[in-house]
Amino acid sequence: MAEGSRSAGLAGTNLPVWGDRWRWLTAPAMADLGFALRNTLAAMLSLLIAMWMELDSPQWAPLTVWVVATASRGESLSKARWRLAGTGVGCVAGVGLIALFPQQEGLFFVGLALWIGLCCGGATFFDGYRGYGLLVASFTSAIVAAGAIEQPDSVFDIAIARGSYIVLGILCESALAVLFLPGARTAARVRLPARLRALVDRVAAGVSPSPTAFDVETESHLLSDLVATNARVEFDVLEMGGGQGHAADHARAALANLLAAMAHARGGAAQTICTRDLTAARQHISAILAPPRRDRFRFASRSPRHAVEALHNGIRATFGILAAWLVWIVTAWPAGPTFVSFVALVYGLLATREVPALASAGFYHGAALCAGVAGVCVFLIIPSVTAPECLALLLLVPMVIGGLAARSPRLVNQAFAFNMFLPVLIGPSNTGRLDEAAFLNTALAFLAAVLFVRFTFVTILPFRADSHLRRTTAWVERRLRAITRTGSRIGEHQWLMTNADSMVRAMRTSQGIPHQEVLAYMDHHLQAMVRGLWLIEQREARTPPQTPDHTP
Repeated sequence: MAEGSRSAGLAGTNLPVWGDRWRWLTAPAMADLGFALRNTLAAMLSLLIAMWMELDSPQWAPLTVWVVATASRGESLSKARWRLAGTGVGCVAGVGLIALFPQQEGLFFVGLALWIGLCCGGATFFDGYRGYGLLVASFTSAIVAAGAIEQPDSVFDIAIARGSYIVLGILCESALAVLFLPGARTAARVRLPARLRALVDRVAAGVSPSPTAFDVETESHLLSDLVATNARVEFDVLEMGGGQGHAADHARAALANLLAAMAHARGGAAQTICTRDLTAARQHISAILAPPRRDRFRFASRSPRHAVEALHNGIRATFGILAAWLVWIVTAWPAGPTFVSFVALVYGLLATREVPALASAGFYHGAALCAGVAGVCVFLIIPSVTAPECLALLLLVPMVIGGLAARSPRLVNQAFAFNMFLPVLIGPSNTGRLDEAAFLNTALAFLAAVLFVRFTFVTILPFRADSHLRRTTAWVERRLRAITRTGSRIGEHQWLMTNADSMVRAMRTSQGIPHQEVLAYMDHHLQAMVRGLWLIEQREARTPPQTPDHTP
């Protein structure tokens, strides 16, 4: 009896844990449910239009919807814009590679590998969706070129077809974003100033001479929020619509003033200096709410460049594509072109992740689940489907579940792999049904490509968190020395923002490192930010630079 009671008690203890783990599915937030429904309907709409137009590979349209899927309208607009640009460049590159090497297979794959390596490296080097546009160019060119390997005379038609699918997916996602978010513009005009005001209040509470002063961990979390807000400024301003003047410049200037207040407080500056920084931040927020007439304010900003990670990603992608080609040549695999195009596509999707090796693990789990669900559909359900509308209804439930999972940070990589490739593996067509052999070949090529990419991420120049921390520390020391050189143009705001971004990135990628070591690193980096700010102020005041006597 006692044993049974204890078992019941243990089961009851585990119930809340289970509930929290599956809360994204059993009790989703309205915003998460709206995201899942909106993008699922957009994906199904693009699939139905592609089938109505009798396009030969309609599955690429819903894949595009999930690739550009975002939670906000502004982010969707920015992502779609760069995806369109990347699609055009990728189509031209694919046609160009086939045209340059129509009968030299080895040279063609060397050129393709170098091009994809350049795109993946550039995508890591540049920030935001400028880098995303390079990734789109990489896998679009691979899809076009790999599809035309066996029929080079049709490369132009293939490029136009692939480009049409991608444009269709972008238009459907954008149209549903407008319909589902009718008050997005008004909400964005309130949300950005409110977010900035909340940050001002948090910084003011920390820099005031009171018991709530920052410790290292609290300061680091606040820096993370400042950097995240800075990264979203472009999307928020796009969502706010026209007539906003220089809202983005004022928002970035307000964040820079908050960083300056934190650095001044940590360096022991007078309270009046911190108050001055906070007042300047509030003035910039007021300029967002009520744009001044003839406002000509500009705030130059420059994001940090991750040169080492970019070089590693470029080398890894180049060797990966060449190795995938060798696998095809050695095995004479009939699905070889599909395998190579999947490899290039997965490289593009994972290259901009902060730790691609960790992201690839979740991506593979989602891919395996996707192959299983697609197999059930192909073998048991598709034979009884008689119309494209029935197929869309069939895919509605798994894609909504996948969309909800995509809003959970723990499942985001699994969810996007599942949603993107479920229509691709099913392979809907107007002219016939997908036979079992074709499905098995495609699914095998897909899973092999994901495993292959995961293997290269953990074996070719693998990411090490401790090495990344050492490189970041060395970078900070080099930048400090550069400030003292004659002719240095490193400004106060640029110094603070790039260091904050670099430190937050190091914090997010410090898996496996003891917490005390991470705190010690953050404290050292914060001290360096204060010293750099002091040196810049001394330089601008045209006094001999010197280290402050007091550094807490």
